[in-house]
Amino acid sequence: MTVTVTVLGTGLMGAPMARNLLKAGFPVRVWNRSTAKAEALAPDGAIVCADPAEAVAEADFVITMLSDGSATGAIIHDTGVTDALKDGATWLDMSSTKPGEARAQAEYLKNLGFDHLDAPVSGGTKGAEDASLAIMVGGDAGVFDRATPVFEAMGRPVHVGPSGAGQLSKLANQAIVAVTIGAVAEAMLLIEEGGADPAAVRRALKGGFADSVILQQHGQRMTQRNFVPGGLSKFQVKDLDNLLEEAASLNLTLPTSQHIRDRFVAFCTEMDGAEKDHSGLYLELRRQNGMDKD
Repeated sequence: MTVTVTVLGTGLMGAPMARNLLKAGFPVRVWNRSTAKAEALAPDGAIVCADPAEAVAEADFVITMLSDGSATGAIIHDTGVTDALKDGATWLDMSSTKPGEARAQAEYLKNLGFDHLDAPVSGGTKGAEDASLAIMVGGDAGVFDRATPVFEAMGRPVHVGPSGAGQLSKLANQAIVAVTIGAVAEAMLLIEEGGADPAAVRRALKGGFADSVILQQHGQRMTQRNFVPGGLSKFQVKDLDNLLEEAASLNLTLPTSQHIRDRFVAFCTEMDGAEKDHSGLYLELRRQNGMDKD
């Protein structure tokens, strides 16, 4: 049986994810608020749709890859998609939202007869392009099993628990990413100012305890001053705000995450860094050290 997939949101992440679904042989229908971003997928074989309801009408699986939970909620509640969904359709929200929002979406769709999984991703645009995304999936295990072939066209899915657990895992991921970016920025600045070769140091550390994708990829970005966005800094702030809100609901204090969040806010609001890659936190560190002043 042919399985049709709809992708709602074809920006930096959604577009390469849709292309990999097409490469895997799935018929793919796409919609994006900025039509040109969806139309760019037509040469790859995607069917471009005029609105979300049209896009989901023939889909067995609907993927949302949007900015946040409010954007996903607006699609679900305000565009007529639930009236257009075919019987047995499954909603895969791969956006980064709050765990509570994921649970509310799942409950709402369940009451209408549809399945839902929250399945945020990590790996940035490179992971999306390479179909190597880490996909953290919350929801019913049986629904996860049915959706696994769709997920595997885009990366490596792991079922991490009930509804909302995927988003909770993504928040944990974002805490690790953000804090590690801060540490790598400090290491790269130290290396540069101390006179060592940053590229050589990254090679020397490769395979050791300090090695990471962030060290190799973002460390290179920092030393090359390449902050073309893969992961937007404004979304890093959004994720850290969601992390701290969830932590507060559990009566937890996360001081390191709070500190890094405040630095990202400064980078976004005081240094026009919102649309830059989150490795741009390196620029905020240089400012703290009195460097790069006009």
